Amino acid sequence: MALFRLGPSSDNANFIRGEGFYLRPGEMRDFDQWRWVREFSRDFLTPWEPTWPADDLTRGAFRSRLRRHGEEISRDDAYPFFIFRARDDVLMGGLTLGQVRRGVAQCATLGYWMGKPHAGKGHMAKAVRAAIGFAFDTLRLHRLEAACLPHNTASMRLLEGVGFTREGYVRAYLRINGVWQDHVLYGLLENDPVRPSQPR
Repeated sequence: MALFRLGPSSDNANFIRGEGFYLRPGEMRDFDQWRWVREFSRDFLTPWEPTWPADDLTRGAFRSRLRRHGEEISRDDAYPFFIFRARDDVLMGGLTLGQVRRGVAQCATLGYWMGKPHAGKGHMAKAVRAAIGFAFDTLRLHRLEAACLPHNTASMRLLEGVGFTREGYVRAYLRINGVWQDHVLYGLLENDPVRPSQPR
């Protein structure tokens, strides 16, 4: 993984490159791709996400989202990224290191989504490994946390596959698709081994 600084259109944004992909904060030029992959993947994503606002896929809502993301990065509160395929700059999904807690915690929460056309191909596992490196090496965090629904076997397999440890079970943890739902909790410490990608 390599970390670069972007040009003027993405001042102060971190740019993470991995094998066949890169992560960067969103920009307005990404709107059409983002809207397409989210709309195309709506049925695929909604069981795992908070309820989408009625205006979620509008240009205005996207602009507000990017403004909020920029403020979160500048405050060191969260680091939201889009995931792009390197060979053709196709936007495949998103990944966020959110709820950054400094002081005695030095911790963040990992969240992610992948568009339906790109799911199940190992892209997210690679992106998560890159984000782990960024979290521990650049942000100097001590711990990453993640949570997923107990029936989301793909997400549990992904987290365990990169090195996260299952740490507990919490009731009615997050409101997902309009319902308070139980979640399985995972954690990864800075000195835990990150498992390498498996040949596909």
